[in-house]
This record gives sequence, C-alpha cells and structure tokens, in this order.
Amino acid sequence: MDEVRVIVAHSERATLRVGDVFLKVDADQARIDAEVEAMALAPVPTPEVLWRKPPVLAIAAVPGTTLGRLGGPSTGSPAAWAAAGAAIRQLHDAPLPLVGGRAGRGVGELATELDAECEVLVANGLLPAELVSRNRQIAEAALRPWTPAFTHGDLQIVHVFVEDDQVTGIIDWSEAGRGDALYDLATFTLGHEEHLDDVLAGYGGDIDLEVIRGWWAVRSLLAVRWLIEHGFDPFLPGCEVDVLRSRM
Repeated sequence: MDEVRVIVAHSERATLRVGDVFLKVDADQARIDAEVEAMALAPVPTPEVLWRKPPVLAIAAVPGTTLGRLGGPSTGSPAAWAAAGAAIRQLHDAPLPLVGGRAGRGVGELATELDAECEVLVANGLLPAELVSRNRQIAEAALRPWTPAFTHGDLQIVHVFVEDDQVTGIIDWSEAGRGDALYDLATFTLGHEEHLDDVLAGYGGDIDLEVIRGWWAVRSLLAVRWLIEHGFDPFLPGCEVDVLRSRM
C-alpha cells in the first residue's frame, strides 16, 4: 500500500498524497466546486480531476518540481522563472470567469480588513508598531483601481510546477476568479524578490513595481496572525515577517 503523506492540514482543509493521487478534504463544498470549475477554464496546465465525493476531491499529481518554497532556497534557471511568468500572463489574458476570487476583493473592503489586522498585530504584541506602520504605508500602493483578470488567487511558488524550463502544472485553484493580476505576480514572487525580473521578462508588459511591493506587504500583514493560529511559523527565515522587515 502506498504511504499516506500529509501535505498540509489545518482546521479549514487538508491535503493528503497517496502515491500519485492527491486527496483534498474541504468542509466548504463551494471551495471545491470553484476549484474544479477554475481548472476546467484555465488555459494553462492543471491537474487531472480523478473523482469527487464531497468533501473529498481526488486529483492526479503533475510532473515536474516547484521552483522552491517560501523560506527556502529557490531553484530553476532564469528561463524556468520566465516560463512561469509567461504561463501567468496566459492565465491573466484568458476570458474572465463569472465569479470573483481571492484577488478580487474590493479596495475599500481590503483597506478596512488591513487596518483592523494591523491594529491587532500591534495590540497583541505580534509585531513592532514601527514595522507594521511602515508596511501599511507600502501596502497603500496596492489599494487602487485595477482591471479584472482571470486570477489564481493563491499563486504561491509551491503551486507552480516546471520541468525542462516549461510549466507542467499549476495546482490549488480554490481561490481563483476575477481579480487583480498583480496580486498573482506578487504572491508568486513573495520572498523571492531576486527572481522578479525573470518572471516579468516572461510575463511582459509594463508592471508597476510599487504595486507588487504593496501586495507583498498586504499579503504578509494579513497572513501573520492566521499562520500562527493555524500552527505555522511566519517568523522562520525568509518567510512573511522577513518580507516585512526587508522593507524597513
């Protein structure tokens, strides 16, 4: 029998690997439905859906490896990073899905959430006030009008697989929908700023780097407390707190 390996698990969902099959367990059926629909619409390589039996979704493993992980060393040639950028552009240029995604929250709603979270981070002593204030200022660049694109919504580096400098699969589509394209770019390069130029070379176009930095700040500020409460450590070297510190 194949070994059962826990990929990620917390109170909201869990992902297990058994051989070449991933089992995603999610109590929120709407999230599973959104993921399956997004994978069917996305014009980039996605995992094959093997079967669905709520609350479980079974998908096939994709070939290749990731370009690294947050808090760890990055791998891959500049061409591989550029290929990832080109695939992200292909997604963003695709016809819009009907639903809004994680990257599509309204500017007012997001600003309110961000301000409240910053207050809690300082009040609870999780982060120094100066660090929070500085990054809240940087985050303001991301809070501007944007043209909707087909976004992944959680395009972490561990969700993109490459082989021979080509993208072989993009996984975990539960947050996909209409949203800000630069949110995806920022999420993919979070903690790996040294590869941003390679990604943008493949992506093409004129990108406002201040907005990318703004999204790095937004994502990190909003993630710290959630990660702690769900058993993860944003204080590890190269992770969210270091991303915030790098802007000081």
